[in-house]
Amino acid sequence: MAPASSTMSLSQLYSAVIVITCALCYYNSLNCGFVFDDVSAIRDNRDLRPHTPLKNLFFNDFWGTSMQKEQSHKSYRPLCVLTFRWNYAVHGLEPMGYHLVNAVLHAVVSVLYFRVSTMFLTELGSFVAAMLFSVHPIHTEAVTGVVGRAETLSAIFFILAFTVYVKATVKRNITDWKLMPGCSLLVMVAMLCKEQGITVLAVCAVYEIFISQKLRMKDLVHLLQTVLRGKGSLPSWISPVTQRMCALALTAMLLLLGRLLVMGSQLPIFTRFDNPASVSETPTRQLTYNYLVALNVWLLLFPCDLCCDWTMGTVPLVESWWDPRNLVTLATYAVVFRLAQTALTRHTDRHSNLILFGLSLIVFPFLPASNLFFPVGFVIAERILYVPSMGFCLLVAYGWTRIYSSQKSRRKWCWLFLASLLLIHGTKTHIRNDDWESEYSIFMAGLRVNVRNAKLYNNVGHALESQGNYDEALYYFQKAVSVQSDDIGAHINVGRTYNNLKLYKEAEDAYLKAKSLLPKAKPGESYQARIAPNHLNVFLNLANLIARNETRLEEADRLYRQAISMRADYTQAYINRGDILLKMNRTKEAQEVYERALFYDSSNPDIYYNLGVVYLEQGKPSQALAYLDKALDFEPEHTQALLNSAIVLSELGDPSLRPMAKQRLETLVARDPKNERAYFHLGMLSMDERDGDSAEKYFRQAITLKEDFRSALFNLALLLADSQRPLEAAPYLNQLVKYHPDHIKGLILLGDIYINNIKDLDMAENCYQRILKMDPENVQGLHNLCVVYVERGDLLRAEKCFIRATQLAPHEEYIHRHLKIVRQRITKLTSALNQNANMPQKSVMEKSQTDYPPPIIEEDDDVLMDALPQNDPYFNQHGHRHHHHSNEHMPPSSSSTPSSTSGRHHGRKRRSIGEEGPSDATRAHQSGKNSPPVHIDYSAENTSTKDCLADNGKMFR
Repeated sequence: MAPASSTMSLSQLYSAVIVITCALCYYNSLNCGFVFDDVSAIRDNRDLRPHTPLKNLFFNDFWGTSMQKEQSHKSYRPLCVLTFRWNYAVHGLEPMGYHLVNAVLHAVVSVLYFRVSTMFLTELGSFVAAMLFSVHPIHTEAVTGVVGRAETLSAIFFILAFTVYVKATVKRNITDWKLMPGCSLLVMVAMLCKEQGITVLAVCAVYEIFISQKLRMKDLVHLLQTVLRGKGSLPSWISPVTQRMCALALTAMLLLLGRLLVMGSQLPIFTRFDNPASVSETPTRQLTYNYLVALNVWLLLFPCDLCCDWTMGTVPLVESWWDPRNLVTLATYAVVFRLAQTALTRHTDRHSNLILFGLSLIVFPFLPASNLFFPVGFVIAERILYVPSMGFCLLVAYGWTRIYSSQKSRRKWCWLFLASLLLIHGTKTHIRNDDWESEYSIFMAGLRVNVRNAKLYNNVGHALESQGNYDEALYYFQKAVSVQSDDIGAHINVGRTYNNLKLYKEAEDAYLKAKSLLPKAKPGESYQARIAPNHLNVFLNLANLIARNETRLEEADRLYRQAISMRADYTQAYINRGDILLKMNRTKEAQEVYERALFYDSSNPDIYYNLGVVYLEQGKPSQALAYLDKALDFEPEHTQALLNSAIVLSELGDPSLRPMAKQRLETLVARDPKNERAYFHLGMLSMDERDGDSAEKYFRQAITLKEDFRSALFNLALLLADSQRPLEAAPYLNQLVKYHPDHIKGLILLGDIYINNIKDLDMAENCYQRILKMDPENVQGLHNLCVVYVERGDLLRAEKCFIRATQLAPHEEYIHRHLKIVRQRITKLTSALNQNANMPQKSVMEKSQTDYPPPIIEEDDDVLMDALPQNDPYFNQHGHRHHHHSNEHMPPSSSSTPSSTSGRHHGRKRRSIGEEGPSDATRAHQSGKNSPPVHIDYSAENTSTKDCLADNGKMFR
């Protein structure tokens, strides 16, 4: 028992060293974010969200797209996505947790690999193989890249399935059929983590024939001759082997049939940029594909130049038989053939079994991604070498043990070589992890290895663009165009960047260039089958740019209709076309367009949101709320739906709905603490609830986040003024008119404070003069200017001012009353002066303000104030002479909905849906009409719910 105990302890020690080694190599990967494919698979994948039905994982691909859609990559890995969903449930979109799980899974695979290697190697040799596997730099993409979890998960069940099969067939002629269903189940699980998991069945078949049954080529030839001649008896092993092989074949057939049913019997569509050799002619295609096999072997041997993307022009095509790279291909196949021949022709022993098992681990898991049977969406992908590297490390460890065991004098050199190799590979892995820290770092690392790949330049540009560094981003997008002049996505990216730089003419030229590169339709040929779906985004971007000019809306509409004609299921084009139709006040057509989009994508929250906007435009808030709620059903964190549904709830006038509105706004704030609009509307809700302190707090937070926030500035100033704190309100009003000099209501309120509190009539007059300069017929501004003249004692000028006001508003009774009061005061003052015979006679026009007492005579004021009704809109209940200020609405670009205003400042106008912009406010004021309602803006300048700008340069696998 002592030796067994000692062996057990040594095995555990080896396992612990392997785990520690994995931790040392990958601990810095915990600092990495979501990069490259992680963005689509994790951050943008709605299947990870708890509100998405769990069953969706089994109908959608790895990226959250329905398997039945043409846009789907057909990568069916629901169990891997399920683990992402568990991560999301625990810590949301915090990358560290995802990377931690990946590192742990790699350690688990390494330990399992160590255990399975002991079937063919000594424990020391197995430890060497596992150590080489754990530190190999080729694994960084599979371990540090979050989406690489598909490789590690599949590898775990791959090894477990093989282990169970070995246990079920441990006896040569007796099968433990109780274990075989478990083996089939593990194969299915491995396949549901990643498609290559099914290849373990081929490894099991090799194990069964050549290792378990100890057959060699001569035995198989003899069996074939016996069957063909019909003479002689079949060997005893034929029955159990046939049964086991049938079980493996049946498992494979059932799994492949299920895969075809889920996939819809359609292969994914890839462009020539993804895999240039796939569209090449014979023999270029075959020569290139076979050379790629050799290139993958090279990466296993010398993983010095690693790159996250090998598409486009990374590997030049092998176009001739005389290309010297064909010699590398021949040498690779010669080595593999020689190893296989040696193992299949020599007598059965541990060495030949190991070589066969190692080769089967290299070859079979690699075949689905080799392009030899069907094209895939990449040229080389380092992550797919995760399982094949097991066979490679096994063969290297076997060679090391042979040398180590041959002569004791060489052992020191063997250990030195092994230590050096582990140190070099471990260091390379650790350094390579840092490349995956951000999108910018990983793509720049790729450019250091490969300068012929336009996709890398595009993705560096995307990373810079996301940081707002448009000038440098433009450089890389233009570099992509120079490297691959026919790359449609690169031209689209150039156009979008010009758009961000406000170089609209250059942007339009770039989009038109991209549009000209689209394949031309041919009679009798399906257009949508010959064009990448994301390339159609050029129509969206070009139409968005054109739509900036309101005279070209029809032209933009034609572009959207052209995109839809090319792909009837192009939902983004429907959404954007609805946007344009709303701008043209064709709400009924917009509604029909959105409803048509729902036919193709009934779970798209943006479409429901836009339908809600349509109903708001039609003045149907209850129906609008139903669609906004539906959008939240599909995406509870939908920013615009949360905001605008909360506004609608508060505007319906039902106090019982206010808590729900507040809860949605607080959800929005928790998700995005920098959302100034959410704070603003929380402030408005607080005003509804007569909670001035909370309203003030929320308005101040909104202004802190956006110092030129028009609505928050005005409402906070109004709140402070009505709270008898006018001096605190004045700085916010000055800030408001600084950023928004056309804000008439702000100028009126500021003028009021200057008159009544600061006592600065010159500044008050300046405010009202500014109003009249913008709008000479503004009755409120003119009336308040008249009041300034009254306060100065310039009654004749005040009289002329009021006369002008009565001409502009002849039906406003209060102006006539104020004019009458001023005339009465003029008469009194003139009479009093004329009766004073001892004083020199001056006309009222000649008198200065010091020639008579202050104009605010108590009796006259009483008469003036008594003459005003309680609800006079220009003299409030405190006696302040100013126009009553309606609360600022945010924004004016949507139809208003009537409801109660209880708890808010009296006379406040209804708020609108969306965000106010200065130009919109000006138009609304000048026209006296509501501008079109806010909807999702997919333009290049302002993305709201979902950015549909062309990201074609960033083509995901």
